[in-house]
Amino acid sequence: MDAMSSVSRRAFLAALPAAASLSAAAAPRNPVGCRDAMLKPLGEPDCWAAAKRVKAEVLEVLVDEKLGLPLLTNAQPYSLTTPAEVARVAHDVAAAKVKISAFCVASRFDTRPDFEVEFLGKLAHIADGMGVRAMRIDVVRNRIPMEEFLASVVGPLKKLVASTSDTQVRFGMENHGNTGNDPAFLLPVLERVGSKRFGVTLDTGNFYWFGHPLSKVYELIEMVAPHVVHTHCKNIAYPADKRDVQRPMGWEYAKYEAPVDKGDLDFKRVVAILKKAGYTGDLCVENETLGRMPESERAGVIASEIAYLKQVRG
Repeated sequence: MDAMSSVSRRAFLAALPAAASLSAAAAPRNPVGCRDAMLKPLGEPDCWAAAKRVKAEVLEVLVDEKLGLPLLTNAQPYSLTTPAEVARVAHDVAAAKVKISAFCVASRFDTRPDFEVEFLGKLAHIADGMGVRAMRIDVVRNRIPMEEFLASVVGPLKKLVASTSDTQVRFGMENHGNTGNDPAFLLPVLERVGSKRFGVTLDTGNFYWFGHPLSKVYELIEMVAPHVVHTHCKNIAYPADKRDVQRPMGWEYAKYEAPVDKGDLDFKRVVAILKKAGYTGDLCVENETLGRMPESERAGVIASEIAYLKQVRG
């Protein structure tokens, strides 16, 4: 991998401030939006029309390992491989009157930590020049025992933070899968990395999905709130007798996943917890049920979620 081999680092970075000025549209405290993955299923001609339709203020944008932006749909694919491409992305974002609040990367520190440190470092410098201040990353184990994975991943994460010390970008490990949703792993990683630029992408639904009782979900959100750099806002509507009990991981998620304004989690309480901790970042909708509903209903559901979160933030 060397997605920028044809462009010198100095030339690449020198072009970024101009792009940043185009993408730095003013946004309110706790701007509300959605993942770019939510836009394509809405049936609009391109991602910008979809973002406008649901009144998103910000977007989380997926970046692949070749610096492509595969879920931002337009006549010509987007990427971050050259200064000209970065400028085109920034221009179109600003023209659409939205802002990129975070880049999303499906990193694999368990199998290729050196790759991730190099790649995420490059992307962080691009993000910094564009005014993108958060990056959602994965820190998820597969077959490695938790104790071994915890010990092995701290070093690469510290190296990543150090290699990007000249940026304002913060890395948010999502509470994801069988690792990040477990406080026995999540909290020690935060403590051992020990940097204000390494924190959490808080997925509100994932703690609940993992099986934690509803009351404990709020406790966990309070615990990580000072470390939150970015969010995935989603909800689940479990039967009453399953809400405040320990459930198996992922129990009936596909059946009970719900929009943020229709599930068990009280987002007024969630947002209040985040605000009390000083969080000023985004409230980013992640709705994983769009593929199971009629296309004619999708935009209305996402727009309703975004409107609700705008109301909740005050």
